Amino acid sequence: MAPASAMELEPPPPPASAAGTTPVNIRGEPIADLSRTGGWVAALFIFGNEMAERMAYFGLSVNMVVFMFKVMHRPFTSSANAVNNFLGISQASSVLGGFLADAYLGRYWTIAIFTTMYLLGLVALTVSASVPALVPSQEGCDKLAMLLGACAPAEPWQMAYLHTALYVTAFGAAGIRPCVSSFGADQFDERSPGYKRRLDRFFNLFYLAVTLGAIAAFTAVVYIQMHRGWAAAFGTLALAMGTSNALFFVGTPLYRHRVPGGSPLTRVAQVLVAAFRKRHAAFDSGGFVGLYEVAGAKSAVRGSAKIDHTDDFRWLDKAALQLEGDLAGGEAAPDPWRLCTVTQVEEVKILLRLLPVPACTVMLSVVLTEFLTLSVQQAYTLNTRVAALHLPVTCMPVFPCLAIFLVLALYYQTFAPLARRLTGHPHGASQLQRVGLGLVFSILSVAWAGLFERYRRGYAVRHGYLALFLSPMPGLSAYWLLIQYCLIGVAEVFCLVALLEFLYQEAPDAMRSVGSAYAAVAGGLGCFMASALNTAVDAATRDDRAGRPSWLAQNINVGRFDYLYWLLAVLSTINLLVFIYVAKRYKYRVRIDAQDTGVNKH
Repeated sequence: MAPASAMELEPPPPPASAAGTTPVNIRGEPIADLSRTGGWVAALFIFGNEMAERMAYFGLSVNMVVFMFKVMHRPFTSSANAVNNFLGISQASSVLGGFLADAYLGRYWTIAIFTTMYLLGLVALTVSASVPALVPSQEGCDKLAMLLGACAPAEPWQMAYLHTALYVTAFGAAGIRPCVSSFGADQFDERSPGYKRRLDRFFNLFYLAVTLGAIAAFTAVVYIQMHRGWAAAFGTLALAMGTSNALFFVGTPLYRHRVPGGSPLTRVAQVLVAAFRKRHAAFDSGGFVGLYEVAGAKSAVRGSAKIDHTDDFRWLDKAALQLEGDLAGGEAAPDPWRLCTVTQVEEVKILLRLLPVPACTVMLSVVLTEFLTLSVQQAYTLNTRVAALHLPVTCMPVFPCLAIFLVLALYYQTFAPLARRLTGHPHGASQLQRVGLGLVFSILSVAWAGLFERYRRGYAVRHGYLALFLSPMPGLSAYWLLIQYCLIGVAEVFCLVALLEFLYQEAPDAMRSVGSAYAAVAGGLGCFMASALNTAVDAATRDDRAGRPSWLAQNINVGRFDYLYWLLAVLSTINLLVFIYVAKRYKYRVRIDAQDTGVNKH
């Protein structure tokens, strides 16, 4: 029976005969009693590690722009781009962590190594903020001097130290990110009847841990920075990461592990080379024996069950095309650079089929990255006081997190039952439907942001605030920003949670960390694209000779942030149409073991 359409039900999880995916202990030995390991207790230790990592990540993303601007005396645009690059590297290079985990180290040891690197980077940043010699002189650098660029510039070696510490932190995050969600999901027995339901809840709770870390970054860390200084703020992040590392290692006896399957990049290269070598061979030639696969229940790929053959990407099937003489001489196994198994070929096909889905979430990451910097600039011109409550500008990004927290908390009580009645899907909506819904909310968020920014700028012009872009306007509340913040928060919940679940379930067994890295790479590309878009817009819209300011002028009241938001809305709409096309064509994966046991595959 053919695989299901992307808009139908996902296939069930593999049953007890899933060969090649048996969990092992830290020594690589089969676990005698699974009931004493894994499950929700083990997942809690992993949640703690992710919470601290996200706290550090968002704490740096919101504070480092201000630190570079106010302490290192870098221009605001340069500071924002440096932080965007940090965010981009920490996500785009996640494929390195996924590769090491799937190929050699396993997820546990990859997390252990890179989380230690992360901690060292945070300690180095704390030292940077603590030692006066590592920052430029602050003498005579008041608000006016800062705006005029008259403060003492940072020495090249001071910036080199800061960038080194920042990028050590970025690479630490890159190694952790693709492994933590997959390692947490590994703690659940995929042979149990309720596996799919538990996996669904796990990814929602995992993103809840991400959200709690972000809330702590946007509130507690900002408060500490304002009242105790930069060294205390960065030191808090290092302390949280150190504590979470200790808790992660304490949980070691409880964890279930997956055996690394060898280099996934090597297996991909072998398929491509073998297919190229047999590019002229025909499936109906006289020497055609069949598509090669090893005998028995287990596949030739360590740590992976067999994968059934599919008919798409037929040119890759040439890699498994067995001709007379391929196994001549009584060879126990063929040269994998000349003949690959069907399972190995299908791994490459799955990676290719998955690629368009995370690619369509890059635009959401662009919007999220722009909001981190542009919305803060908007908030500086608005009144952040409500009655006796005065919220610092750098705390404003906490509101998307609160929206995420609320949606996740109510998801199973409100959205899922309502959507179940409308779609008939047991989980309310399929993974790709939830990704698409998130993209719709992201369009609504930037559309509203464009409308409000047009009103905000007009208000500034009418009330004489054109040149006072760092002075809050008492008559215009910053809480109008909550609408765009909450909409983008809802977009994150639906899109990114579903994407992580989708990639884990659909990726080959021995490439799940690489599959999870797809999401992080998409996020990193979004950060780089945001920087590139800002540079392109600035160059295209600024004309110094004609006296025309850039859309992204440092004085937000002179610039046209509303035009940029509308540009993002148009690009996001085009991206949504592409995603709908991709989702309708996608076929959920059907595993060979489910077919062999007669499970209904829809």
